[in-house]
Amino acid sequence: MATTFDSASGGRQSPSSPVSESAAHAEKSHGLEIISSFSEGEPKPHLHAKTFLAVFAVCAIYFVQIYNVVGTGAQTNTIALTLGNGSTADGVWLASSIAIGTAVLSPIFSQAADYWGRRWFLIISSLIGAVGSILVARATSMNMAIAGFAVTGISYGAQPLLHAVSSEVLPRRYRSWGQAADLVANAFGGIAALLVSGAFTRTSSVPSEGFRNFYYVGTGLFVLAAVLCALLYHPLPTDRETSFSSGEKLAKLDWVGYFLLTAGIVLFCVGLSWSENPFPWSDAHTSATFAVGLFMILLLGVYETFVKKDGMFHHGLFTNHNFAICLVCLFCEGVAFFGANNYFAFQVGMLYETDSLIVSLRYSVTMLVSIFSATGAGLYCAATKKVRWITVSSFVIFVIFFACMATSGVSSEKEVWGYPVFLGIALGLSLVSLITAAQLSTPPELIAITSGLVIGIRSLGGSVGLAIYNALFNDAMGHLGENISAAVIPLGLPPKMVGGFIGALNAHDVEALFSIPGVTPQIVEAGGAALLETFMKGFRNVWIAASAFVALGSILAVFLKDPKKEFNMHIDSPVEKDEELYSIRS
Repeated sequence: MATTFDSASGGRQSPSSPVSESAAHAEKSHGLEIISSFSEGEPKPHLHAKTFLAVFAVCAIYFVQIYNVVGTGAQTNTIALTLGNGSTADGVWLASSIAIGTAVLSPIFSQAADYWGRRWFLIISSLIGAVGSILVARATSMNMAIAGFAVTGISYGAQPLLHAVSSEVLPRRYRSWGQAADLVANAFGGIAALLVSGAFTRTSSVPSEGFRNFYYVGTGLFVLAAVLCALLYHPLPTDRETSFSSGEKLAKLDWVGYFLLTAGIVLFCVGLSWSENPFPWSDAHTSATFAVGLFMILLLGVYETFVKKDGMFHHGLFTNHNFAICLVCLFCEGVAFFGANNYFAFQVGMLYETDSLIVSLRYSVTMLVSIFSATGAGLYCAATKKVRWITVSSFVIFVIFFACMATSGVSSEKEVWGYPVFLGIALGLSLVSLITAAQLSTPPELIAITSGLVIGIRSLGGSVGLAIYNALFNDAMGHLGENISAAVIPLGLPPKMVGGFIGALNAHDVEALFSIPGVTPQIVEAGGAALLETFMKGFRNVWIAASAFVALGSILAVFLKDPKKEFNMHIDSPVEKDEELYSIRS
């Protein structure tokens, strides 16, 4: 059997046969050679343990990353109340630090990994995650905790490489299986986070030091993931890694784009987050910061469109409209996921449950269901070579979940047990189908940049969504004082006592409540009802906003095309040598 040079595998040699040579054709796109179709008669690779261990290694990193991000959503209120002197105003910055770090660093790590390889980016970033977790575990102030999450956020810059590796080491036909494996690891990480988080903060007293143990465990998991990656993932060197000097590699990176991306996203999200927390839109802190961030993002668009055509927004990525649709849909999915991740447990804990472990158990239903939906999606996409209608269905199910949550109320305790099933189904279906579609719609050489934009855009959606939700929620909570006053003053509580009453009610301090002159059980009950209704209004604002974004995603997904020809047996970046993958006949 002859061998041919395969540019799609980064300059490695791959075996070919007369059948495969006649069936495969290449096309030029912005100087890149794209392998666009392969016949069913091409040689089929025989995968060994080395490939599956590499997938396991990246799944281990995904497990701990999701353990950390889901745990952060569950622990936000506890950390804010414990370190923020009873205030939750800065809580939004905990998850936002991770989301912003992911959005900013994903394209940067992805482009750099094409020249220096994936392995060390994955190992070092996991160790950085361990450092951030230690900082959070030992935080003595809210600022120190936010700094710890910002450091941890650096590790999430490597998240797209997880999706890239789990796809590129497998045949393209089974790429959806690799993404399903990532999502199963995602789900198990989320379940572990919720149960461990709930167990460590299982107390009736809201300020709790239990979150520290959660992040100590996270530290160990990050270190373990780094060690597993170092032992199990040994990719073959690519042409890009060996053909350029360090100086040439640095020159190929998109430095101007990185600066505009970082400045734009950070300022944009800070401006949004400051809205009504603590500044109104009329204040320059909010409006000016937001405007400058938006200008930077627009300038980035102009630069990447007309100046840097081979940067992190490589023009070769957009020759197929599927990729652009996938990016917008993933932005909408990011808005949805971070909304559910930060506010579902918050609502359950505020309205229905006092036991944090039960609160976590409710949300873990989502992760458990997503294991089955992600596995089903992986099998479906590989068997049918279709991604379109499964993606549409996932967003319709998202809409159902958020519509159900928007109609929930103080008395919806039993119904809210079932709603996470819809969320779990939607998460598993959408991520597997969208990431698979995005990767199969772009040149194989650009899979890392593809994955970087995919994860970066999803996290940008999360960052923007959290800022929007924070503004909407705080707008509703801004009426808390007047709502409680309207409920308790007619019952006889002196107006001058309302401030202390609200503070004690917010802190769930029963002893302090009844020490206030004029307070009766009837007044406490009325004040508590007003408090819960105000929170419910804030939660409803969040769910309605999220439903609007996923509704947009469901419409756009209709225009996806099924990349059937790309579901073939070609492996873009094998970790096994050709003689291990193929039975070569003389």
